[in-house]
Amino acid sequence: MLIGELARRTGVSERLLRYYERIGLIRSERLPNGYRDYADATVETVGRVRALLAAGLPTRVIRQVLPCADGRTGLRPCPGVLDLLRAQLDVLDRRTAELADARDLLRRTIAATESAATESAASPAR
Repeated sequence: MLIGELARRTGVSERLLRYYERIGLIRSERLPNGYRDYADATVETVGRVRALLAAGLPTRVIRQVLPCADGRTGLRPCPGVLDLLRAQLDVLDRRTAELADARDLLRRTIAATESAATESAASPAR
């Protein structure tokens, strides 16, 4: 299928599909006219890429994980992939903790600001 059809079937822009191909996440054959021709299975591959990106994996890790993808059960055991996934989970856990700290600080700042505004409005004008 041509890139326009792949974009339509996956909801991913042609530009992003060309990027995926450039970094080795998907492959195409070239037709005599130079157009890219993608296998039907590429639709599923693009879906996996999108799901792994949504899970927080960077494309460099996805490139290593994709060869282990199994359409039915997720991933087959592949050397090193489990370690990569665990390392990425650690990164996400740290980021989650940092975001929770930032959220708590923001909530305290809002509460203190609201309290100060309430006190200022309640105190008599001089």
